[in-house]
Amino acid sequence: MISIKSQTEIQNIKAASRVVALIHKELAKLINVGITGKMLDKVAAQIIKENNATPSFLNYHGFPATICVSVNEQLIHGIPNNKPFKMNDIVKIDAGAAINGYHADAAFTICVGNKPTPAQAKLINVTKESLNKAIAIIAPGVRIGDISNTIQTYVESEGFYLPTSYTGHGIGKKLHEDPAIPNVGKPNSGIKLQAGMTICIEPMVQMTTDKILVLNDKWTVVAADNQQTAHFEHTILVTDNGCQALTILSENQKNNEVM
Repeated sequence: MISIKSQTEIQNIKAASRVVALIHKELAKLINVGITGKMLDKVAAQIIKENNATPSFLNYHGFPATICVSVNEQLIHGIPNNKPFKMNDIVKIDAGAAINGYHADAAFTICVGNKPTPAQAKLINVTKESLNKAIAIIAPGVRIGDISNTIQTYVESEGFYLPTSYTGHGIGKKLHEDPAIPNVGKPNSGIKLQAGMTICIEPMVQMTTDKILVLNDKWTVVAADNQQTAHFEHTILVTDNGCQALTILSENQKNNEVM
């Protein structure tokens, strides 16, 4: 069932989104050689506590951490550990927080050392830009398939691959709500967006295959080709005349662009 949010619900989701954006901002500063996922998880938990929020991921279906930290070939759902990051590791941070029971969810990708190789830079930039392109078309009346096809057309034109086992989603009182928002699809298909919907769009991109594997921890999803991957996500509010990316700090928000 598709949920159109009330103004009170939207305000709670906006407040949760601000907490997620703060987590992203602070963790992006910290990620460097020698830092570990466990360190980042501890900082994220503290930010959530300081902002009177609750973690969306901790104990969700048994997930054992506050955030997901996925490194290199790990695509999503990586469990933070004590392995230090190395120069040119590709780190994906996925964070979720709730205010008054309403969730927000967003992810970003960064290269340790901030000096990516040309191949790494292309992977990260294409993934981020595919999310930008999807956000740019969102408005009431746009269909889910239009979002999916926008991501697919761009990513595949750049020579990359999109796993189909995991999708974006609605969000609100539950972390994952209807509708599912695939990263692959046909234009003019699926339900039409309506003002008041809150959704998460999250392109997940791999280098040479769309095939994935799940590790023995039952959580960590890795690329079957064992090559580096990228993931970006924002919580989006569909407005009367377009949309708003909620998980971007307001002072950095500009034309719905992903920062």
